[in-house]
Amino acid sequence: MSFILNIIWWIFGGIFMGLSYMLLAVIMFITIIGIPWGRAAFNFGLLMFWPFGRVAVSRAAYYGRDDIGTGILGFLGNIIWFVVAGIWLAIGHLISAFFCAITIIGIPFAIQHIKFAMMAPMPIGKIIVTKEEARSRGLF
Repeated sequence: MSFILNIIWWIFGGIFMGLSYMLLAVIMFITIIGIPWGRAAFNFGLLMFWPFGRVAVSRAAYYGRDDIGTGILGFLGNIIWFVVAGIWLAIGHLISAFFCAITIIGIPFAIQHIKFAMMAPMPIGKIIVTKEEARSRGLF
């Protein structure tokens, strides 16, 4: 079922949000100083292309230890991300959710966009895993 939903998602608009995250990642990689944010944007861009059956979880919870992106530096990075890109991506997801919710077939996609709108402001310190893997580790 996830595969079919992912194909429909991709055809009916998921590609645009994925491409926006990828474009943002490229711009951030070019700046050199933006590489940590570019990595987060790239990971979330991949999630935007195939969102059903996958989930973003904390790297600290997944690996059982903190790293540079899950501590205070990750928090500061998320604040910078929120101001520069996170709020705008969240607004894009909410607008997409509104238009998806107009039709009955679009409701599952609207729900996905709302989930992404909640994740978009704070992507640093997250890892993308399958739902089965997250359940097996007690993270989902």
